[in-house]
Amino acid sequence: QVQLVESGGGLVQAGGSLRLSCAASGRTFSTYTMGWFRQAPGKDREFVAGISWNGGSTYYADSVKGRFAITRDNAKTTFYLQMNSLKPEDTAVYYCAAREIIGDPSLSYEYSYWGQGTQVAVSS
Repeated sequence: QVQLVESGGGLVQAGGSLRLSCAASGRTFSTYTMGWFRQAPGKDREFVAGISWNGGSTYYADSVKGRFAITRDNAKTTFYLQMNSLKPEDTAVYYCAAREIIGDPSLSYEYSYWGQGTQVAVSS
């Protein structure tokens, strides 16, 4: 069992930066693929970024590639999403998630554990 708690959301102006954190509990954190998803009002939840169990592989949605960076610290059982050059269209509730299944990290239905979400709002 893994429990996830996000933090770091807030209001920022366009062009600014935020760093989201996701603290995980559970002994097997280091074996899980981790992902960030977001959901804007009236839209479906979408994949943002993913990272393999050892941090060796990272994956990004095209819309955030070059602006966002996902990292993890297995010793601290925490992973992060550094968001730079934020745009108003990045406004959403951001969720962290964990999965045991190896495969396409963008598939939300393969994630077993989810955080409660943290709001990110970017003003123009």
